[in-house]
Amino acid sequence: MDLADKEAAIAQYLHEYPQAADAGREHPALDGCEEVRWSEFSECPAAIPVLLYGLLDESAAGEAQRVLTNTMFSIAEMNPAMAEALPFLLRLAADSQVPERSGLLGRLVTVAEYCESIDSDNEAMALWFGSDSDHPEREQCRAVFAQYSSVVAMLSEDLIDSNGQAKLRQAAGLL
Repeated sequence: MDLADKEAAIAQYLHEYPQAADAGREHPALDGCEEVRWSEFSECPAAIPVLLYGLLDESAAGEAQRVLTNTMFSIAEMNPAMAEALPFLLRLAADSQVPERSGLLGRLVTVAEYCESIDSDNEAMALWFGSDSDHPEREQCRAVFAQYSSVVAMLSEDLIDSNGQAKLRQAAGLL
């Protein structure tokens, strides 16, 4: 999905859920999300805060997650802006009142999987996924998981399977 497609997906989302743009503006977990210069990251639309706010709207949260996932991931890599989005997502996942929280935790497991280091000796993996030096966002995301390790440690095990819990803990350096 190129940048124009991502922007069109967000526009369509806003057309279907106009109230979502304001849903979470006052939530403390999202403080500062509008100050991030999202569009300065390659293939990242400026409207990421709209999707983050939408995660707090009961009727729009599922669609906000879907559009956010499509915006931040491709088949083989995650968007370089993920390290900026991750603190907001982790803080939201820590709030038991967030709609579609279990889905959000699943997205965090996906981030943890995408930020795993690629063994440079494994030529096939490096060819397919690129080397870690080509994707500094992997290490940046691992650093964010480590910074929020106390949040990762307390994420509800009843909302995520043990494999997913292990992936998150590994990314945070807890295993």
